[in-house]
Amino acid sequence: QVQLVESGGGLVQPGGSLRLSCVASGKTLDYYATGWFRQAPGKEREGISYIKSSDGVTYYADSVKGRFTISRDNAKNTVYLQMNSLKPEDTAVYYCATLQRPVGGSWLDSRGYRSWGQGTQVTVSS
Repeated sequence: QVQLVESGGGLVQPGGSLRLSCVASGKTLDYYATGWFRQAPGKEREGISYIKSSDGVTYYADSVKGRFTISRDNAKNTVYLQMNSLKPEDTAVYYCATLQRPVGGSWLDSRGYRSWGQGTQVTVSS
């Protein structure tokens, strides 16, 4: 089992930036990818990005493409999500999770993710 801890959330003005961190401990080599999800009040959880464990290939949902960047530091067992040009609609609780097995060919289907962090709140408001 992998334990995940997110940090880096907070309050930021529209157009601002934040960098989220996800530190993993435990069986850190035992999953396909690390993904970032978010959930806004009254909305379903949305998968926004992942980075593959094997080769570092990344993927972004259209809602964040061009603004967010996922990266990793293997020595620190940490995955980052750099978020730029933030918008009020980016307000949500952000979670990182580890992919046990893709579901239906999707690497961002939350049903394939087994270990989840506790989440970090991101609020974009003036």
